[in-house]
Amino acid sequence: MKTVVTSALLLAASSSMALAAGHGSCATGLTLEENVLTIATGNPAYYPWVLNDAPESGEGYEAAVAYAIAAELGFEADAVTWVRTSFDEAIQPGAKDFDFNMQQYSITPEREQMVDFSLPYYTSAMAVLTTQSVVDAGATATLDSLKGLVWGADANTTALPMLTAIVAPEKDPLLYGDNTDVTAAMQANQIDAALFDLPTALYLSAVVVEGGVLLGQFPADRSEPGPVRPAVEEGNPLRDCVNTAITALTESGKMAEIEAIWLQDATGVPVIE
Repeated sequence: MKTVVTSALLLAASSSMALAAGHGSCATGLTLEENVLTIATGNPAYYPWVLNDAPESGEGYEAAVAYAIAAELGFEADAVTWVRTSFDEAIQPGAKDFDFNMQQYSITPEREQMVDFSLPYYTSAMAVLTTQSVVDAGATATLDSLKGLVWGADANTTALPMLTAIVAPEKDPLLYGDNTDVTAAMQANQIDAALFDLPTALYLSAVVVEGGVLLGQFPADRSEPGPVRPAVEEGNPLRDCVNTAITALTESGKMAEIEAIWLQDATGVPVIE
């Protein structure tokens, strides 16, 4: 924890220096509320993306990235306000109550018709979450083994098309309304396995699913549709400012620093070829 706090303080200090140097005029007049940046996250928001469902703490990968973007745009931490949305609600057409939304969104053709997306802030592999009883029954990190499992999926996420395209299970996957229902079905032994982004799968296997096991991960280049990005209201010119901020954070190495703090456990998981 000492390392996390120290690193977070260094990031905050460097962001303050960037502000002092005059960065951040791009977003002037483009936010919902003058001199305030409104950022949305999930309801609830889960570790490691947000720690303790408290994005205002700046702890967790997306929370930390959000404040880093805010600093690049010229907003002090106390000028950031948070709102909550469901995953699907935020990508429906119409006016938004946020300037940008961070809930591990990746681009699909359908989503692009509803909202705009900025440059990515993370590229995550997809991982297989199962239970120890399924492993004890013979499941292994191979495609042949995975095909024979009973799968579950949130019908609203990109995990479903990836499951169909890459794993091609022998039985049709059981579909659920959200990922909470998916993990509940796994705990009730209704399904054997499900796909999640790697950081989320690590958390679920360790904390949520009793006897949870992270069986393996797919290479990032097979984890279509690819990187996760902030979502903004369609046509919102603030997207260009967010793009500039993400580019600056990436080129300066700050994005890598944040990733090292919050997502360093997402390594060492077997790769499914």
